Amino acid sequence: MSRSYDRALTVFSPDGHLFQVDYANEAVRKGTCALGVKGKDVVVLGVEKKSVLQLQDARTIRKTAMLDDHICLAFAGLNADARILIDKARVECQSHRLTVEDPVTVDYITRHIGSIKQRYTQSGGVRPFGISTLIIGFDANEATPKLYQTEPSGIYYAWKACAIGRSAKTVREFLEKNYKDGMNKDDTIKLAIKSLLEVVQTGAKNIEIAIMEGHGQVRNLELSEIEAVVKEIETEKEAEAERRRNRLAATAGAQASMAGVGA
Repeated sequence: MSRSYDRALTVFSPDGHLFQVDYANEAVRKGTCALGVKGKDVVVLGVEKKSVLQLQDARTIRKTAMLDDHICLAFAGLNADARILIDKARVECQSHRLTVEDPVTVDYITRHIGSIKQRYTQSGGVRPFGISTLIIGFDANEATPKLYQTEPSGIYYAWKACAIGRSAKTVREFLEKNYKDGMNKDDTIKLAIKSLLEVVQTGAKNIEIAIMEGHGQVRNLELSEIEAVVKEIETEKEAEAERRRNRLAATAGAQASMAGVGA
């Protein structure tokens, strides 16, 4: 029996789903992981990079993109879909500057991207965008960092810290346990890298970190800087493991002593 709702974009299934949107969400879950973490006066985007083939130019493979001078985006999902959506968002940023004579706010461009995505869930002849995005930035004359997420359905949320893509649930749970309000720049960067290391087994070479602070100055960390943070994290893990072993040994010794006294 033919199920029109499984193939048609605008037909709901009996349980109230649009299957094409569900399929777009599945494309996001298969994409490489990306996360955003907000600190006191800084916001960090971290992404998992795919290993580059020997003859490929690594500069052509980017998971982050600037939408305007003060807004940066990372995505998980289909790269080709992301390229089109990023172009549309950049055009809107420039159009807003020309007509309103002010840069867009982070909330405005997030709503615009969400509206484009939603429109592609109810129009014939198109399909939903198979990407989720994380958008960071600073509004004009404000020092408060912003972090938003958009989904293929057009929904958007504001977050303190969030992860999308492959193993996003694992990373999000790690962020929930370790996030603290008002973190400084170094702690925010360390938390972002530590969270990515939960799912990136190859270490610093497959991690990309973009930092935005002040009024929208964006800087990508060099590989050597990421490696230094990774080394610091590994040192802390080894020290914690040593302390745990010492506690276990002390506990075992105390139990043995008590057993000897009882005998």
